[in-house]
Amino acid sequence: MPRRFVDLSVALEADIASDPPIMLPEIEYMSHADTAEQVMGFFPGLAREDLPQGEGWAVERLNIYTHNGTHLDAPYHHHSTMDGGKRAITIDEVPLEWCFNPGVKLDFRHFEDGYLVTPDDIDAELARIGHVLSPLDIVLVNTSAAARYGKPDYVAKGCGMGRAATLHLLEQGVRLTGTDAWSWDAPFSITAARYAETGDAGLIWEGHRASMNIGYCHLEKIANLDQLPGTGFLVSCFPYKIKGASAGFTRAVAIFEE
Repeated sequence: MPRRFVDLSVALEADIASDPPIMLPEIEYMSHADTAEQVMGFFPGLAREDLPQGEGWAVERLNIYTHNGTHLDAPYHHHSTMDGGKRAITIDEVPLEWCFNPGVKLDFRHFEDGYLVTPDDIDAELARIGHVLSPLDIVLVNTSAAARYGKPDYVAKGCGMGRAATLHLLEQGVRLTGTDAWSWDAPFSITAARYAETGDAGLIWEGHRASMNIGYCHLEKIANLDQLPGTGFLVSCFPYKIKGASAGFTRAVAIFEE
């Protein structure tokens, strides 16, 4: 059966506004011309002129966080515990069966930056697309943030998924979600203003912290959600296996059977 693929991942890229300044990735590119001596070092007596056009190999050195680029957060990122007090699992312990399942896209692009999505908003959108959630559906949230990826205001864009909305999904058996925004929660700049006004620390990272009740994973900085229908596709988002880590780089893909 033929398949069509939609790439849901952004490229890992330096020198763009993809993260707060303290977390920006750095990539050193070494070209074929730069590395001839590396190759020569493995083979005593080899001269540069012995290599095709004097070229070595292309290689890159990265100085990055596990949360740069499109990535999957493990419950361990959210808190040290999950499921009401159990040890939170790290990215190498995430069940593989969470990472390849039918996808559901919720279109929340009309919500203003910092708006906290409610359970009623989720139910209304599910009714609009005619879908009833099943356990292990992968729910992807399309916000207004994707259109600003790489721009100076990206980190401050998009609506957020609060505690109540997140638990509403998790209580229906969802264990993996995603957003095109920098965070599953509302932008930090907006949450900071709310915290300054109320003094309520429970507002901080409330969507992430829902994992303390029911452990789950979420994708951040996904792309091309505007190319997806509400349902009718699979999502593949297996994370890079980093021992004991809070997240893993992920090539997230939507798959259509045609």
